[in-house]
Amino acid sequence: MKRRLLTITATWLTTRALMLWLLAHDALPLLGGGGVTREVWWLYGHWYGVLAHGAFPAHDTLWQYPPGAGPVLVSPGLLPGLTYFQAFVALTLAADAAITVALSRAGARPGRSLRGAVLWTGGLPLLLHVPLARYDVQVTALAVIALLTLPRSTRACGAFAALGALVKVWPALVLPGLEKGRATRSAWTWAAVTGASALSVLAVLFDNPFAFLRQQGGRGVQIESFGGTALGLATHAGWPGSVRYQYGALEYTGPYVSLVARACLAATAVAFALLLLWRLRAQRWSAATPYDAALTAVLLFTVTSRVISPQYMIWLLGLAAVCLTSRHTSQRPVAALIVAATAVSAVVYPVLYDQVAAATWTGCALMLVRNGLLATAAALSFARLWRSTRPAPTKEPDAASHRLPDRALTAP
Repeated sequence: MKRRLLTITATWLTTRALMLWLLAHDALPLLGGGGVTREVWWLYGHWYGVLAHGAFPAHDTLWQYPPGAGPVLVSPGLLPGLTYFQAFVALTLAADAAITVALSRAGARPGRSLRGAVLWTGGLPLLLHVPLARYDVQVTALAVIALLTLPRSTRACGAFAALGALVKVWPALVLPGLEKGRATRSAWTWAAVTGASALSVLAVLFDNPFAFLRQQGGRGVQIESFGGTALGLATHAGWPGSVRYQYGALEYTGPYVSLVARACLAATAVAFALLLLWRLRAQRWSAATPYDAALTAVLLFTVTSRVISPQYMIWLLGLAAVCLTSRHTSQRPVAALIVAATAVSAVVYPVLYDQVAAATWTGCALMLVRNGLLATAAALSFARLWRSTRPAPTKEPDAASHRLPDRALTAP
């Protein structure tokens, strides 16, 4: 066990050093031509200036995040002697290390597995340097810790999930998989109390805490989403739409885009209905069921989203890693598909993003592969979750068990 933990530590140090090297050479064309790091030093840095004055950037169409994102983006200013960019990367690495430690500690317990720590340590670098220039690692840390604290404290699970949801909504999806009864009531109660308390504090400290709702509602169809893939292929059939930078992403504009967006929203409603149906019909819970359900939920909401940014893969890697800490998980093949989709995502962005934006045949093929892997993972994840929580089949007694004993057939 100690040798495996040392190997994980050495791998983490080596791969994160490589990610930092890639970050330092972000200006190279194949690494994004400076576009990856620009998110931090230009956009996050600008928001920091607004947030430091006690207000959310209400009139900025790029601000689409819940109020809990404010403290995350302000926190780099608390580290002395570093630029905002340097401090942001340092805090992201700290969150990454916290996830690795949490997964390693959970996996080292009796009856558990270190596969989760291995997946996270080796899977995150597949996204190259992108994770270090987004705050999704911090959000994933809250979701991972929420799930891993569940066996010991449903209260802590609910509290961490609520804090994560205040930062980027999706960590709330770790709660629907909790076992029916006391565990669910406890976690949801503490999530509500923690969320309401934190939101009240943020509303006092910052002006315009709900400004993000207006910008989020106006988002269109991003080129990397399933709808975007369909529209990209449609350009080869004569569809006259185009790509425009708006709401912080490259989105399609033109005829039928609003129809595709509504179809995505309808698909999200179907995904919600499926999760609700599973919840109502589930009858068996194992220690891994909350982990598996969280991964399934986030996968379903990801594949039906109008936006599938590359950093979404960070969420899926984190949840897949939590699943693999349990030997009872039903999601091992799903985790493998997520790792494959993550590797393709790095080729999509930043390596060949110009091909995707131009909807060339190469770009369309990449999106078909990546989104095809995600769609397969989502369908397989739901199917395996459904089967794992259904009653175990009962064995029918064989014919021999119905025979009377030989002595019963003998005349007295």
